[in-house]
Amino acid sequence: MARAAAVTRPELSPALAAGGRTEAVLSRLQLMVTRKLDGLLQGDYAGLLPGPGSEAGESREYRPGDDVRRMDWPVTARTTTPHVRRTVADRELETWLAVDLSASLDFGTGQWLKRDVVIAAAAALAHLTVRGGNRIGAVVGTGAPAGDRAGEAAGRVLRLPARNGRKEAQGLLRAIAGVPSQPGRGDLGALVDLLNRPPRRRGVAVVISDFLAPPEQWARPVRKLRVRHDVLAIEVVDPRELELPDVGVLPVVDPETGELHEVQTADPRLRRRYAEAAAAHRAAIDAALRTAGAAHLRLRTDRDWLLDMVRFVAAQRHARTRGTTR
Repeated sequence: MARAAAVTRPELSPALAAGGRTEAVLSRLQLMVTRKLDGLLQGDYAGLLPGPGSEAGESREYRPGDDVRRMDWPVTARTTTPHVRRTVADRELETWLAVDLSASLDFGTGQWLKRDVVIAAAAALAHLTVRGGNRIGAVVGTGAPAGDRAGEAAGRVLRLPARNGRKEAQGLLRAIAGVPSQPGRGDLGALVDLLNRPPRRRGVAVVISDFLAPPEQWARPVRKLRVRHDVLAIEVVDPRELELPDVGVLPVVDPETGELHEVQTADPRLRRRYAEAAAAHRAAIDAALRTAGAAHLRLRTDRDWLLDMVRFVAAQRHARTRGTTR
């Protein structure tokens, strides 16, 4: 999909990293995340999606959507009503990020570039995760040639091992923010597969991308990831990817291929077809993630992404605790 060339406020863009301001930008971002999350979220959060532990907790009645692998069969047999067993969250949580920084992320018509929102989301995840000895690691993709499932051989994938501690988390964020963009279409499925190889201890896996790749490319790796981990998909969206404005002839460029086109946005039929195609693509993303059993958070470049994350975390905690027996 081609995109308008205009962008605004590239506060976390690679140019800042090249200018030596990465540390200052990340420090300001960390302060903003800390103030807002600590001010609005009370209580101890082991992570954005607290991972289930091995210690058995209390039972509650089964609800549609519960993981059948946690069925409490003895209680179900005694009560003749299906029950699931809650588990106590691990003291040490391991979180892995699959961060998509392919060329399609260097676009934005709102307050942020999509790339900026990706890095900001990673910062918020690190803040929520790195406490109590929890560890966080990442694999970062910058785009790989079509059909190159290895990716790493071409130097297009960066592995950052999981470590605990705030200093290590800040180093991870600096490494992610310093990754330069490279031309070429990314393979999101191959990037997600790197979280399955080698097999890791059960924890939380987070995929941060614009998910512009066809769902059939990445849906199966996400389903495979969900077998072992709690999975969160963070989708980053720009408003111009949802609908075109009526601004006459608009030059647009595909950042992954460099192809330039001129689009007549005054044509209402073109704008309608564009909006319908965009809506169909988003619906396909929703369906693929729902089928995989992954939690889904959508962040936009023209909205308060941090407030959206706060609301999501609060909703996740409420969903996990409502209706539990005490």
